[in-house]
Amino acid sequence: MTTAEETAGEAQPWGEVTPDAARRLLVAAVEAFAERGYHATTTRDIAGRAGMSPAALYIHYKTKEELLHRISRIGHEKALEILRVAARREGSATERLADAVSSFVRWHAGGRTTARVVQYELDSLGPDARAEILALRRRVDAEVRGIVEDGVASGEFDVADVQGTTLAVLSLCIDVARWFNVDGPRTPEEVGELYAGLVLRMVGAGR
Repeated sequence: MTTAEETAGEAQPWGEVTPDAARRLLVAAVEAFAERGYHATTTRDIAGRAGMSPAALYIHYKTKEELLHRISRIGHEKALEILRVAARREGSATERLADAVSSFVRWHAGGRTTARVVQYELDSLGPDARAEILALRRRVDAEVRGIVEDGVASGEFDVADVQGTTLAVLSLCIDVARWFNVDGPRTPEEVGELYAGLVLRMVGAGR
């Protein structure tokens, strides 16, 4: 079961959400969606977790889907920012890919509750909201694909299928949110370092 303290501790994306009541509702929704799933969660569940009445929720969000949409948008924008910073840093493609993977994995491990909702509740969104999030996902894909393409062009990587390899890299990183356990044997930083090494071997770096 996810506690409010756990979610708040990993809820860095929500820091700029105002007012405070709107932010509390987002955190409460993340907890509820991660624990029960979107469809099994009611607006009453979310309001109760936030210490508010159901009527108070509608002051800030018209529907439960609007809450999920905002969570998804903020989460994907954060993921895109992480990868963009790594992709645009100075250094070789090998260094940039290692940085991108380790940073992306750390976010999915350290923010596992949020990341599970962001990555695995996409199909619960309506057509318009889903289209917006899919557009963000394509931008995420493009950042990683660009690094892989750079590595192929420079001769650092041995990759026959850039698109397929990019998908494999992203899938590997995202899946960390599903299994990572804060009480497990590795920290988010250690998992990030491990996965960076795995991905560099996947693309044939250093051969």
